[in-house]
Amino acid sequence: MLEKMSDFFENRLEGYDRHMRTDVDDEGQFYAFTASLLPMEKGTRVLDLGCGTGLELEDYFALNPDAKITGIDLCRPMLDALAKKFPEKEIRLVCASYFDEPIEQNFFDAAVSVESLHHFTKEQKIPLYKKLCDGLKQGGYFILTDYFADIQEREDYFQRELIRLKQEQGIADNEFYHYDTPLTVENETDALLRAGFARVEIMNRWDTTYTLRATKA
Repeated sequence: MLEKMSDFFENRLEGYDRHMRTDVDDEGQFYAFTASLLPMEKGTRVLDLGCGTGLELEDYFALNPDAKITGIDLCRPMLDALAKKFPEKEIRLVCASYFDEPIEQNFFDAAVSVESLHHFTKEQKIPLYKKLCDGLKQGGYFILTDYFADIQEREDYFQRELIRLKQEQGIADNEFYHYDTPLTVENETDALLRAGFARVEIMNRWDTTYTLRATKA
């Protein structure tokens, strides 16, 4: 049975960090690598989409302890766990869908998302990425670390399966339920470019997990 997105993560909060740190292939590399690409200037403003318990922020604060973070996530217990980790840091946490939450224009130096956006379609992502691009300062950039479908046929299969499961369970199309529907890197890149980013680069890869950097002109 599909679970609502927030319920899925709340039900797995106990042991979540350990699972992500030890059971996910190459996590020890990609969280640290992602953090290393974020700005190192004191007072840098970074937006974290789907911040969860802040695993990427553990590595980032070790490099830039004075960064100012805004984190958006659907799961309140995960945000509470994040806040307990960093009581002395300048963090603003928003319990909301990043699709719905407004983003102040030309405000952030960078944005980041790790293992969150593989649940959504290209059509859903383009307006989100446009809003995100508008929220970055000139020359700002978005670091996306996520896993991707290796071929178009696999992306199409995941999308069909989600539609089938929702129909079987009587779930409305506009409700967010947990099911992985990763895009191909090519389609993710196209979504970012259509949203207004000037260029998208592949920064690293671990099997089907990639780190992309999308830069605003």
